[in-house]
Amino acid sequence: MQRNTDMEIITVKDKSFKPYISEEDLLASVKKVASKINIDYKGSVPLFLGVLNGSFMFFSDLLKSIDLECTVSFVKLASYEGTNTTGQVNELIGLSESIEGRDIIIVEDIVDTGNTLVKLYDILSAKNPKSIKIATLLYKPEAYKKSHPINYVGLEIPNAFVLGYGLDYDGLGRNLSSIYVLNE
Repeated sequence: MQRNTDMEIITVKDKSFKPYISEEDLLASVKKVASKINIDYKGSVPLFLGVLNGSFMFFSDLLKSIDLECTVSFVKLASYEGTNTTGQVNELIGLSESIEGRDIIIVEDIVDTGNTLVKLYDILSAKNPKSIKIATLLYKPEAYKKSHPINYVGLEIPNAFVLGYGLDYDGLGRNLSSIYVLNE
């Protein structure tokens, strides 16, 4: 991966990416989501459930702005290979604790097709939580055709391939502090 700190075009493996969302704009969006959650869950002790690997940066920054008592856990699901969705969702690491009667906030890096989200929602619903809400940093309304509401959205973006701030291309680029879009 070739990069510099001036938000110029970068190359990851065989693809070129151009600057898209700055770190400053990302952090402002995270604080916006956290503020809404803090209001909605005042007096509750929600479980924040991070979807790995992509959500780790958003998850970390989000929790720094949460003013509630809360618990934290993670699940890992996968549906991408390269820049394309495989259409199949595989549960890789499951939830080991009881969530019965708990308020659950799923924390996603990005919601596009919603395949991963629907699979996770179904798995969680079967465990009888009190409620399930979804928080995502990025939301692609053009790509999302599922029925579950996306309750907390940092930024809406077009249906383009992005990386950085936890999002990857074949495992690379997650460590970028800003988000880049495929330079087509």
